[in-house]
Amino acid sequence: MLTELYIENIAVIEKTNIYFSKGLNVLTGETGAGKSIVIDAISAILGSRTSKELVRTGCDKAFVSAVFENVNQRTLTLLRENGYDTEDDTLIISREIKSEGKSTCRINSRPAPVSFLKEIGILLINIHGQHESYQLFSPETHMEYIDNSADYSQLICSYKNSYMELKSLEKQLDALNTDEESRLREMDLLSYQINELEQACIETGEEEQLEREKNILVNSERLTDCLMSAKICAEGDTESEGALSLIDSMCASLQEGAGYNPELSALSEKLLDNYYNLKDCAEEISDALEDIDSDQSRLNEIEERLDLLYKLKRKYGSSEEEMLDFLEKAKSRYEKLCNIDINRDKLSGEYNKALSNTMKLAEKLSEERQKAGGIFVEKVGNQLKFLDMPNVKFTLSHEKCPLSPSGQDKMELLVSANLGEEPKPVAKIASGGELSRIMLAIKTVLCESDVVDTLIFDEVDAGISGSAAQKVGLKLKEVSSSRQVLCVTHQAQIAALADEHFLIKKTAENNKTYTQIAPLDYEGRTKELARIIDGVEVTQTALAHARKLLENNTRA
Repeated sequence: MLTELYIENIAVIEKTNIYFSKGLNVLTGETGAGKSIVIDAISAILGSRTSKELVRTGCDKAFVSAVFENVNQRTLTLLRENGYDTEDDTLIISREIKSEGKSTCRINSRPAPVSFLKEIGILLINIHGQHESYQLFSPETHMEYIDNSADYSQLICSYKNSYMELKSLEKQLDALNTDEESRLREMDLLSYQINELEQACIETGEEEQLEREKNILVNSERLTDCLMSAKICAEGDTESEGALSLIDSMCASLQEGAGYNPELSALSEKLLDNYYNLKDCAEEISDALEDIDSDQSRLNEIEERLDLLYKLKRKYGSSEEEMLDFLEKAKSRYEKLCNIDINRDKLSGEYNKALSNTMKLAEKLSEERQKAGGIFVEKVGNQLKFLDMPNVKFTLSHEKCPLSPSGQDKMELLVSANLGEEPKPVAKIASGGELSRIMLAIKTVLCESDVVDTLIFDEVDAGISGSAAQKVGLKLKEVSSSRQVLCVTHQAQIAALADEHFLIKKTAENNKTYTQIAPLDYEGRTKELARIIDGVEVTQTALAHARKLLENNTRA
């Protein structure tokens, strides 16, 4: 449950710390004192959207934090799965909102995304405000209430998975059943592309090799001159001796000198090695000269091949690898289009199987919903009778509709608040006070299957007074026996039932507005209840009435 709420620089609240207790916590105060700001601060902790307008005028940032103790197991599991450690089942959530609109969130001092705050928020607190009652005007929400009240969530999950599979297969079938003329046109194009690429017999690295060969052919005359010059330098010609002949003479002279000085033998051998190395080079130069091809026809062949590769690259890819990849994909697509009838039959079979399974699950879900709906309306009807609507008739209409993500059911809650009137849609007959009580009755029933430990009711007493208000208070008190309840109210009958009563008071000082929130003792509660009863001028009669209300609550 929520045990502590700290608010700093949010709207007219400069700084306050609120310590909530278990049971029924009531917040009262004059209109405009800042009760809604407390709800906004809690909503921020739960991941709701915030804006820079929340930041107190003149401040750079606002801050709110909340401490939750005895956190439910489902929340603890979700926290641990996402890497957030908890100590003694305690959770601390904080959020900082800057004046430029940005916000940062933390869970137990670790940074957290707003989306995760929203994910755990729905497991921690359920806020019911006046506007939520108007959700009853939308029949789409009625089936959600019934689903949430029962225990067939696994069936809903199975149905949704089956429905998604069905829609996926339907989409694939639609893609296969495209216009036959378009399919044939695509096959003609693919056939041409495959034929063109296969006839080209493309090989990886071919272009690079052809460019090298082309370079040799184009420069064959100059290359021949270079190699011939090198050959003459090595072997000589009719006019001069070559390097080989000169080195050979040097070796002979050194060998002769070695007969007089043995140390020259090593030098002679070293020079002899160079002679043989040079001779090998000369032979390779001769081989290179023989390999030079100046055939113009070969050059033309290479240029034609390179031109073909260039044209193919413009159409199918910038390299041999990309063109070959294009070819494989084109073959695969062509084969798929050729086998479309086979694929269609296979998919049709899968689709019919998925449709049959989805329909069975939808039927089962419909049966479960009708059972749960009967129990739900009976329970809500009993709650409404307690909430001073003794003649209420609460029923559920049901009709089948085409398969949808939520099933094949259309459900709407119908109500008649007066004898002799047939039940009609809530939007057509319910007053504001009746809406509030219907929503409270629904929330009370949903509490039975809800893991949320804290419920917040923001002015759930709108449009009611007297006996109805007393009954609403008793119902909130009953709910608070198993859940922590926070309630913003303007009714003395409800406030008198509180286990903890907080006063929200607004003051002005030095041209600034300040809102303070403080728990009330017995005397403080008496005065506040009297103010609610009598208004600005508190009379002795109102004080006596307030004491009576508190005494009755104490005895209860």
